[in-house]
Amino acid sequence: MNGYVFIEIALVCLAVLLSVPVWVLFAECVLAAWPRITRGEAGTMRSPRPRIAVLVPAHNEQGVIRKTLESVGPQLHEGDRVLVVADNCSDATAALARECGAQVHERFNTVKRGKGYALDEGLCVLAQDPPDVVVVIDADCIAHEGAIETVARQAAWHKRPAQALYLMQRPDRPAARDTVSSLAFLVKNLVRPAGLSRVGMPCHLTGSGMAFPWELIRGVSIGSGNIVEDMKLGLDMAMEGEAPVFCPTARITGQLPDRDDAARSQRTRWEHGHMMTLLDHGPSLLAASVRRRSAELLALALDLCVPPLSMLVMLWALGTAVAFVGMVVMKTHFPASILLIDGALLAGAMFIAWARFARRELPLTSLLAVPGYLLWKLPMYLAFITRPQRAWVRTDRGAVTE
Repeated sequence: MNGYVFIEIALVCLAVLLSVPVWVLFAECVLAAWPRITRGEAGTMRSPRPRIAVLVPAHNEQGVIRKTLESVGPQLHEGDRVLVVADNCSDATAALARECGAQVHERFNTVKRGKGYALDEGLCVLAQDPPDVVVVIDADCIAHEGAIETVARQAAWHKRPAQALYLMQRPDRPAARDTVSSLAFLVKNLVRPAGLSRVGMPCHLTGSGMAFPWELIRGVSIGSGNIVEDMKLGLDMAMEGEAPVFCPTARITGQLPDRDDAARSQRTRWEHGHMMTLLDHGPSLLAASVRRRSAELLALALDLCVPPLSMLVMLWALGTAVAFVGMVVMKTHFPASILLIDGALLAGAMFIAWARFARRELPLTSLLAVPGYLLWKLPMYLAFITRPQRAWVRTDRGAVTE
């Protein structure tokens, strides 16, 4: 009997543990469905326009760098500039960037590789003539009209980092996985931060479209090979009392890779990095939120505890299966009941996100591809247990030429 009691307690703890990210996700999706999701943006556009430097880290991006710079250039005013850090490039990235009128700094260091090191060196170059705000754009992204000024003004107004809306477009001939992946990306980079913003909470940095007041970023060392350096940078700044704010009216878009191996590599880097950040920084962030009585840190800690969407679904399915075995063997219904409610909330969160933000681009039938998408990602999650990716690896976009 004692053994059964112990197992029942363990199943209840498992159910409660899985409930936390599900309830957080559901709450964020419900909040995001409110019509108004931001605060204070009217004041940002009335404030003086800051002097802007756009910082573009680039590693062998000759196939996409021109389109990126052509989207940025028309948005700049006199006194603004673009700095491209051509990081360990062996192609024509630097030459093409100069042709587009950008300032180019070439960096060669085969030991210290990765976006973090490129950004750190770029900030050192900018320090010779510092701007008011630095906006980071990845070399494979498009800055939509007004995005640069909008996110820069947001950062200057709040005197905090600001994160633009960064979404991924599907390839010209999308596979079923691309449809589900774009929805998952939309939930992560639009729905969840919008929900947090709705109640005045900060967001995580998501990579491209980050804006920093110079007074904040100049003293920060971001030179590392961390594979999710943007998320870690946002957490570091939040711990210093400067948590990022969300700016959904500034739109940045990238494109999902059209090759299976490239897509798998990209998702592995993002999701292994997320999980390692959760394990490495989640407990300290939660402890700091309690110690400082900080609602902002608590919100970031709870948001961080939500794993990648497909992983959350897999964990819920596994936990539910275990709870049902317990129900059959030991006649304990409580854990299974909790997880069934969680399943309903998980499905509800996805439906709300789709209906509010994606129904025009993605038909509801596209969700039928979810089981295949989960199977496609299963080896990626198993690899996290045996050999998690720790080194930065550029996503191969194929041999694209000008």
